[in-house]
Amino acid sequence: MSFINLIRIALKALQRNKLRAFLTMLGIIIGVGSVIAMVAIGQGSKQSIHDQLSNMGTNMITVQPASNLNGGVKIAGSSFQTLTAKDITALKANAQYITEISPAVSSKGQAINGALNWPTTMSGVSPEYLDIRKLTLKDGIPFTNNDVLTSAKVCLIGQTVIDNLFPNGENPIGKVIRFGNIPFQVIGILNPKGFNAFGQDQDDILIAPYTTVQNRILATIYYSNIYASAANEQVTDNAVTEMTNILRDSHRLTASEDNDFTVRTQQELIATLSSTSGLLTVLLTVVAGISLVIGGIGIMNIMYVSVTERTKEIGLRMSIGARGRDILMQFLMEAVLISITGGIIGVVLGFISTQIVTLTLGWPTIISESSVVLSFVVCAVTGIFFGYYPAQKASRLDPIEALRYE
Repeated sequence: MSFINLIRIALKALQRNKLRAFLTMLGIIIGVGSVIAMVAIGQGSKQSIHDQLSNMGTNMITVQPASNLNGGVKIAGSSFQTLTAKDITALKANAQYITEISPAVSSKGQAINGALNWPTTMSGVSPEYLDIRKLTLKDGIPFTNNDVLTSAKVCLIGQTVIDNLFPNGENPIGKVIRFGNIPFQVIGILNPKGFNAFGQDQDDILIAPYTTVQNRILATIYYSNIYASAANEQVTDNAVTEMTNILRDSHRLTASEDNDFTVRTQQELIATLSSTSGLLTVLLTVVAGISLVIGGIGIMNIMYVSVTERTKEIGLRMSIGARGRDILMQFLMEAVLISITGGIIGVVLGFISTQIVTLTLGWPTIISESSVVLSFVVCAVTGIFFGYYPAQKASRLDPIEALRYE
């Protein structure tokens, strides 16, 4: 029997019970649609994480204070005071793989403009911080190294703070706001960056010279972080090794002592978050894939019913010369058609679901071509796997007994 005739016979058989055929496809449709949507959401989240962290500088290196105790209760890195001006001096003098470096301190408090106030964070950094973090100004000017030397009370302001302290659209440049009890003159407005991969509002911030925050707000000589920029992404690992050695010497650590600081790169964060996102995508895809198995079981069940209902037809075909192989291929083709048709509808459903998620929830999605191709392959395999046994049963019927079947 030719392949085209097989398809025609299978289509006619399915058209006799359209509703039953559609209900059989439903498991495949939901499974394929769910797999495509889950993979699209997972791929979109991974790309979004990569893009957001890349916008912070792919060659950015962050140093944080940490405990070098081998035992006992571990405390958050922010509770330690191990980074000082001595470390900045040592890094600037000896590091060959970094181009820019900035100490950083921060304080949470109330930003006040007249009768309006807003809880935010004041970050104290050096002018190089803007280049390291790829921050740009929408208006105004950045503070200078002279402002750092004089602990000038000037600041750059984020869009979220502007929206809450200047709700009527007033230009904040040149205005004086207070952070706690300390007055600061606004000299620049930061370009909006939105939320980062951790859900933090990057525009809810004030940036000032680090000496101003140290001396006038925190009264400390220690830094909470050190930010640096490697010459390029290729030498980032070399820069990390170099910075680690310089800081160990600066802190006079012996060979047997652990580091009292941690050095992290953006690549590490990207790899970690992408791995987590990838694992969640796999888990969700597996859950969605269960629908394909359920759909396959539905195909097997309905094919058994079809074989039973059409026993006399099978006997008649065999009596006029149809071989067992022809009967096997006929019923197998029906199972594959149900599966592939369900797969096509499922792909359309997956595309529609992905667009709905993007438009209604605002989640980034990327439809992967491989997931679509894989869905079709899985559908064909599902139809063959779950349709083979009922088809084989039909091909092994005794023609005489089949003709007698009522």
